[in-house]
Amino acid sequence: MRGEGVEQSAAFSYVSPAQRVPPDHPLRAIRTMTDTALTALSAEFDRLYAKTGRPSIPPERLLRALLLQYFYGIRSERLLMEQLDYNLLFRWFVGLNMDDPVWDPSTFSKNRERLLSGDIPQRFLEAIVEQAKGAGLTSDEHFSVDGTLIEAWASQKSFKPKDGSGGNSGPGRNPDVDFRGKTRRNDTHRSTTDPDARLYRKAAGQESKLSYLGHVLVENRHGLVVGSTVTYADGYAERAAGCELLACARRSPKATVGADKGYDTARFVEDMRTLGVTPHVAQHTSGRRSAIDGRTTRHPGYRISQILRKAVEHPFGWFKGSAGMWQTKLRGKRRVHWTFTFGMAAYDLIRMRNLLAVA
Repeated sequence: MRGEGVEQSAAFSYVSPAQRVPPDHPLRAIRTMTDTALTALSAEFDRLYAKTGRPSIPPERLLRALLLQYFYGIRSERLLMEQLDYNLLFRWFVGLNMDDPVWDPSTFSKNRERLLSGDIPQRFLEAIVEQAKGAGLTSDEHFSVDGTLIEAWASQKSFKPKDGSGGNSGPGRNPDVDFRGKTRRNDTHRSTTDPDARLYRKAAGQESKLSYLGHVLVENRHGLVVGSTVTYADGYAERAAGCELLACARRSPKATVGADKGYDTARFVEDMRTLGVTPHVAQHTSGRRSAIDGRTTRHPGYRISQILRKAVEHPFGWFKGSAGMWQTKLRGKRRVHWTFTFGMAAYDLIRMRNLLAVA
């Protein structure tokens, strides 16, 4: 008998969003790890919110919603709120019931700004790493470090002289600007849109862009991110950030760190040895002398580090490709650091889920 296509909404629904999610869905394991980390941050949240007043968006729900934005590469918070309105999977992961209203995008953004006052992404990443250590997924002996370019949310036209000279040519809000024959440097120019952004190019032959530099420290056992930071874009930031990340990392007395040729400098090698870390950096011998010699490169561990250090590119590829964060959507070094560090925590959650599923 043919069924009738009559649409009639039921007065009551006895099926929760959790019942609609398959038992083996990847987000179930990620939700469990996320809730464990958020529980550890409960005291941090209490210090950020007043004891009285109108209740705001629960920080746990806000952070879960932001994780979805990374997992599914949602471009904006407006689209994220649209998905939360009709996507049962998203509602379940965030913690919303069927009848709960979805927040206004501007309200969601303002509540996210509150979390900037506390170093919540860093604490969240540390809580995730602690779970990985408890599961035996990390190593405290062998690490790799690297940096990547993050394009700023600012155009080349906003990069103007600091003294106010050099006006635009042409009327309108988007006038023509001719850069030919003009020297543009970070010490004489600054972006009017994002003053923290710096004009920088990662390698010779590439175009210069208004950018930041994101840095990560990964352990070599499974390629999990154990530390991250964002700096201004300049030629010394990668090595300085590498030293900072290694100094803060929990490591064994015989730790090693792999890195590319950009880290082959006498200063970086000396700083690593001062920290008690053996620098397994790639030798840079093009027209110069390497800072490391056969005393380091003769060991089999050096060759292994050179192979495993390439896994440090995986978080960058996921962050820019799958999460869609090749260009930051926020302005200011502090906000970009917030976005980048939280994105690295999201990468660890996906990686840990896959590792634990195999185990």
